[in-house]
Amino acid sequence: MFHLPDPDRQPEFYASVPIKRLLAWIVDMVVILLLSLLAVLLTAFVGAFVWPLLVLIIGFAYRVVTISNGSATWGMHFAGVELRQADGSRLDLPMALAHTTGYTISIALPVLQVISIVMMLTGARGQGLTDAFLGTVAINRRSVSNA
Repeated sequence: MFHLPDPDRQPEFYASVPIKRLLAWIVDMVVILLLSLLAVLLTAFVGAFVWPLLVLIIGFAYRVVTISNGSATWGMHFAGVELRQADGSRLDLPMALAHTTGYTISIALPVLQVISIVMMLTGARGQGLTDAFLGTVAINRRSVSNA
């Protein structure tokens, strides 16, 4: 079993993770917006009347499905980071659902998002509020040669 690396002994696993998470978030938002636009087209533009709700639902589903299937969203894969549980294992469906719910709540309440960002920028493991609550962490993915 893979265990979480110690940030003092193996800092390379946490190097640049906050900026990579920002890049991943941007990529994910582009994907979510494109999927939402596709949904608007497939609903003969009826989806445009409930645009915020549509983006919320598609974004939630996208995050849960991608995180539960690979412990990372497509944006995280692109940025080279992945989420791990406290024991070092990948996130399964219940943890992906819990992580996405925490993320959604923090996005809905800006003060929580600010706290989360500060935690990511100042903590040794770069954990956000949801990560700290669930015991998850985002780390740099291991290269194939190091796996």
